Amino acid sequence: MLQTVIIKKLKNFSIDITFSVHEEIVVLFGPSGAGKTTLLNCIAGLVHPDSGSILLNERTLYELGKKAMPVQKRNIGYLFQDYALFPHMTVEKNIKYGMKDEALLEKLISVIGISHLLESYPQQISGGEKQRVALIRALATKPEALLLDEPFSSLDEKTRTECQDELLRLHNIWKIPVMIVTHDWEEAQKLGDRILKIEQGKLVEMIG
Repeated sequence: MLQTVIIKKLKNFSIDITFSVHEEIVVLFGPSGAGKTTLLNCIAGLVHPDSGSILLNERTLYELGKKAMPVQKRNIGYLFQDYALFPHMTVEKNIKYGMKDEALLEKLISVIGISHLLESYPQQISGGEKQRVALIRALATKPEALLLDEPFSSLDEKTRTECQDELLRLHNIWKIPVMIVTHDWEEAQKLGDRILKIEQGKLVEMIG
């Protein structure tokens, strides 16, 4: 379980949000600039809250007055909006970066069906294929939680639907806390076990 109390002052407003995520998909929904990505970055350890606490499976990742756990020790998968693949590495080398379990990786490659792409470079594959590769790379580290920041926003409708279905299928197998940022209401409804509506750094409504 992921338990968070995050207070963080931004330029125009302050984030002040408390929530927990169990073995479910929770969507952070709201307009651009509402603080959704900052929340993910705080959980991942890329930025630190001003106060509050972040716990993952009873491990303290952040608590005011204590040294924050470094990013690489948090065991959290993070799928960025631009996928952040290494352009100089093949698909195979990209997904083996940070890998902890080769058998798991082989299973993911088989389940998601990208074995034919392993020798390609990121610039040689489509947006949907990049998304799948980035998702496998995030899961190959055997994370205890997965964060996704508008992962499907740049895909065409058909590919987006396929990737959404892929994520739901993997979560049924994986069953870890997953948080997704989106401002697409249909996507939020399809993917989220719960939807947290965020405006100006505040939780204004919880659905589900």
